[in-house]
Amino acid sequence: MEGSKTSLITRIEQAIPKMSKGQKAIAAFVLGRYEHAAYITAARIGEEAGVSESTVVRFAMELGFEGYPHFQKALQEELKGRLTSVQRMKVTARMGEKDDILGSVLLSDMEKLKRTYERIDRQSFNQAVDLILAAGKIYILGVRSAAPLASFLGFYFNLIFDNVRLVHTTSVSEMFEQILSVQSGDVVIGISFPRYSKRTIKAMAYARTTGATVIAITDKAENPIAASADVCLLAPSDMASFVDSLVAPLSVINALIATIGYRRQEIVAAKLDKLEHVWDEYDVYDKGDVT
Repeated sequence: MEGSKTSLITRIEQAIPKMSKGQKAIAAFVLGRYEHAAYITAARIGEEAGVSESTVVRFAMELGFEGYPHFQKALQEELKGRLTSVQRMKVTARMGEKDDILGSVLLSDMEKLKRTYERIDRQSFNQAVDLILAAGKIYILGVRSAAPLASFLGFYFNLIFDNVRLVHTTSVSEMFEQILSVQSGDVVIGISFPRYSKRTIKAMAYARTTGATVIAITDKAENPIAASADVCLLAPSDMASFVDSLVAPLSVINALIATIGYRRQEIVAAKLDKLEHVWDEYDVYDKGDVT
């Protein structure tokens, strides 16, 4: 049952009528303060709900989890898309009471990179590379916290291709105006992580109706961004306070750029050589010769 696509909050709500009095108290606590419950121990939940720790463990198991840690992890994952910025700040404040936040964030990012290396689907990655190389036009969608990732990908893709369009706007209508010409043979790359952008979701769904190939760069296969995608490149994200940790997705994007650059190395080398002359002529980069 841990793999169920039904949200955990919904599962708890649906199970309440069959729960014991103690379990109902736990459910009320979790539903009422889920941003707090997701980051405390089973003993602490029991204390605040007025039940024993063992009752909390049984509560998790009744919902289909092996134990409380699995329940807690599932709740944390679900809350990525639910927590407001203020609630995220409160979570970090609690973390900072006893931990080194700098160390915690760095170690967490290292762990996400390791997890991405171990779990990313190489076949999907190679398929995405082939589709992008064969695309008529390449559209890159990314707004809000995903906008820097989209801009980074767009910057380097513009050094490799002549058919790239970076779509970034604060207006839903403007986004659709920018992707209106999407058609079969094009590739649309949508980048979004919790909290998922409705603009990106709608734009990717529209692109799918045109016959274009849709590639999603996101955190998991069971989300609204992935629903419209032909290929998904998955990398875990996390929240550090109100800030989204996107180190792992950026690394996947780096690998995508490097692989495509390698596959088109002769064209890229010629283009970069020409650009170097332009950059020198217009004094774009500091070359260490300033006196």
